[in-house]
Amino acid sequence: MSPNGILSILEVNALPTEQFEWLFGNVIEHCPEAAGWVATKRPFLSTESLRNAFDDYLDKLKNHEKENVLIKHPDLAGKLAEEGKLTTESQNEQKCAGLDEMTREEKQTLANLNAMYKEKFHFPFVICARENKVAAILSGIENRLNNSPETELEVGIQEVKKICRIRLLDVVWSDAR
Repeated sequence: MSPNGILSILEVNALPTEQFEWLFGNVIEHCPEAAGWVATKRPFLSTESLRNAFDDYLDKLKNHEKENVLIKHPDLAGKLAEEGKLTTESQNEQKCAGLDEMTREEKQTLANLNAMYKEKFHFPFVICARENKVAAILSGIENRLNNSPETELEVGIQEVKKICRIRLLDVVWSDAR
């Protein structure tokens, strides 16, 4: 990952709360309340401490709240993608993984696996698409279908954390910069 953010951590700390919430409102998909909570934890000493604050937000949630975070994620290469209704972030992430270039057979396989996954766990399969390609996503969902609901809830939240960290680096300079 290259440090390609647009703001320094000092600039992030100086943002008015409304701007902070707008800028970071989708680092966790459709979860602006996370940005509101994290905004109250400023000032941050580093980008890592900002990332940790988002992790802390997710860690403090009760299980049903974690499920709600996962439910807000779209199916990979699902109906929203077909209709062009993904968030900009999700659209870019799915494209990065090559989901927009899948064969008809791969699309059908993923649709079937997505349906099986949602039936078992009652939330969509979440994986950090920017760290995976189609083959890894297909094998990942197949493997994770063997998990217990409790395990899969935690695995899903760990994937949300990975997505969040990458989205943060799209906005904030890496500490290594």
